[in-house]
Amino acid sequence: MKLPEGIGNQPIDKTIKEHPFIGEVLEKYEIGCVTCNVGICLVNDVVSIHALGDEIEAKIEQEITDYLNNKGE
Repeated sequence: MKLPEGIGNQPIDKTIKEHPFIGEVLEKYEIGCVTCNVGICLVNDVVSIHALGDEIEAKIEQEITDYLNNKGE
């Protein structure tokens, strides 16, 4: 995944704290990062490790990208 603002290379716990919407997107696809107490996985790894397939990964990437590109509006 290629996400804006280097989000893909940040730890998921930090990312969800700064951008709760990203946690909502992941939960929608049954990726339970919001409830995880470890939180050191990188955003890119979190999505790929769940092996959801290219189509779902692309949807997640697009939703996160759209959010990041439009959050100031």
